[in-house]
Amino acid sequence: MENSINNKGNGLDTAIFAGGCFWCMVQPFDSLPGIKSVISGYTGGHFANPTYEQVCTGTTGHTEAVEITFDPEVFPYEKLVEIYWQVADPTDATGQFQDRGDQYRPVIYYNSPEQKETAEKSKEKLAASGLFDQPIVTKIEPASEFYPAEEYHQDFYRKNPLRFIMEEAGGRGAYIEKHLDRSYYTDQEK
Repeated sequence: MENSINNKGNGLDTAIFAGGCFWCMVQPFDSLPGIKSVISGYTGGHFANPTYEQVCTGTTGHTEAVEITFDPEVFPYEKLVEIYWQVADPTDATGQFQDRGDQYRPVIYYNSPEQKETAEKSKEKLAASGLFDQPIVTKIEPASEFYPAEEYHQDFYRKNPLRFIMEEAGGRGAYIEKHLDRSYYTDQEK
């Protein structure tokens, strides 16, 4: 299913990743070259236009996710998936770090057969790498409608830096420090 804002006619594409609290999923992608926007929101649920309070119940079927609009000529989808594996724990199907529940499950949502194939091959490569003692349980699912979260959730790491640091201290920060390849961020501009 093609995502609603996916417009290859303008040379841009979209990627949707769920990896726990969306507050913590924006910053790792936001500063990469070729990224046009990273929007926090909800996807994969049972009804339209959910609110944060509804999704937090864990009963709506939605995940907290980020929708990334990017220029694939500058930063290809394959590289976004590589970053995703470095910032979301692919071995934890019941949440991420201190965030527990179905709404925090790790999912790569694809919007084209090419994205599906890329994500599946990347997952197989990660599983074969031996980097993790546990099985890779991240789901790869077709994208459905993406609903932007309320404005106060957007760019949270910039608007609330102290709260963001506290969220990262719940385990994600240490995970990223261990796994993130920082060469993606050096000497490159958006």
